[in-house]
Amino acid sequence: MTELDPARRAALAREVLAALTAHCPGSGAQLRGSLARGTADAYSDIDLVWTVPDERFGACVAAVPDVLATVREVRSVRTDPDLARSRKRRLLFADFEDLPIFWRLDLEIVAASVAGRPGYDDDNPAARGEDRWRAAGALANAVAAAKAVLRGQPQTARGLLERGFVRIGAVPTVAEDWSADVGRLAEAAAAAEPDVAAIADRVTALALALPPRSAFAPPKAPAPPGSTCPGGGTAAVERRSGAMMDGCDSKRSPGNG
Repeated sequence: MTELDPARRAALAREVLAALTAHCPGSGAQLRGSLARGTADAYSDIDLVWTVPDERFGACVAAVPDVLATVREVRSVRTDPDLARSRKRRLLFADFEDLPIFWRLDLEIVAASVAGRPGYDDDNPAARGEDRWRAAGALANAVAAAKAVLRGQPQTARGLLERGFVRIGAVPTVAEDWSADVGRLAEAAAAAEPDVAAIADRVTALALALPPRSAFAPPKAPAPPGSTCPGGGTAAVERRSGAMMDGCDSKRSPGNG
């Protein structure tokens, strides 16, 4: 995918960092996650943390959509419901127009007084708010599952899809036919909340682009020497050019050597 250019993503991250710090004097923004560690791949999203003065925390949270819009047109911004009422820490998810669907911006905003306390308010019930983006969250799970498939992580993909279905109250049926599974979650999310239809269409297009199920099938193990082959006969293993060959190869016939 030529559009998955890491240099383009890095440039976007730099622009967002500059816009955030310019908006709020005394604040600081930095990369985190795989981009910060130098382990990102083409599918990695953009993880940032923005540390702001305590007295500016609420104003900075409210300003995020407008600040991001100075960098690039914003498709949507939503808040992690687990921190929706925290007074010192929030997690926002933003999608930009005309960018790969994988490159979501995950922006953590923390008040300076708790910047050295990772996980602040994670276990505080008073920090949680209503999940007003269930369908959008399910679609995010679908995109993350597609990433996991492309990275060769089927168990991660299954878990993400199952949680996505549960999030919208649907039966979590995952057959590991990844294109169909991701597409089915997108369809279910759009049916649950028609307002996300445009995003669901993008996820459906992503699902159709996933490799077919056969591409993820494990290679067939050769029959052990001396075992019975399908249709009769005994398996033998021979060497050709240093490679081991299965004596049950159905394309070989006696005398072909």
